[in-house]
Amino acid sequence: MTDHTSHEHAPRCFWVDGSQIYRDYHDSEWGFPVFDDRRLFEKICLEGFQAGLSWITILKKRENFRAGFANFDMAKVARFGDKDVERLLQDTGIVRHRGKIEAAINNARCAEKLLESESSLAAYFWKFEPHPKSRPKLITRESLRAMTTCVESVALSKDLKKRGWKFVGPTTMYAFMQAMGLVNDHEESCHVRHAALQARKKLDLNKL
Repeated sequence: MTDHTSHEHAPRCFWVDGSQIYRDYHDSEWGFPVFDDRRLFEKICLEGFQAGLSWITILKKRENFRAGFANFDMAKVARFGDKDVERLLQDTGIVRHRGKIEAAINNARCAEKLLESESSLAAYFWKFEPHPKSRPKLITRESLRAMTTCVESVALSKDLKKRGWKFVGPTTMYAFMQAMGLVNDHEESCHVRHAALQARKKLDLNKL
């Protein structure tokens, strides 16, 4: 993870508000390539919890989610039962939505199943990285507002749903791809864009 938080007044993507937690997330996480299975699983779960809410709401509760969901250890979450669901429904530090809680547990089990045929979650997800030529020539505020899905996020959503995953619609999967660096949607003027591009160049997909 790269630290760019010292640039307090540097230009950033339009969606970043004035809060320190959002600036830190944007500067150090969003758009940087992730190939750690735990982080990938955590993010896809949190994207599901975000449905109908703002990301800042989830981000502020992220440590509580980590505590409640065994730090998003897939093997542990996959073995959550009814008592865990009830425990989480009483946890005021997270989003207490039964359907989303049960979906996260379901998705942990689906992730374990997926790993029977894939070497890692990273190897699976990065298969859906869009080809550079399919991306907009310039990433601007206007182009970002227009991009809520892409061909690859639709394909990823469709494949995950076929495998039994829940809360993985195309728009949710595009947000996941943006956050995990499968696409670099930092604006051209954003001070973090170049660093995210360089981080992607260093990533060898053959080693996933």
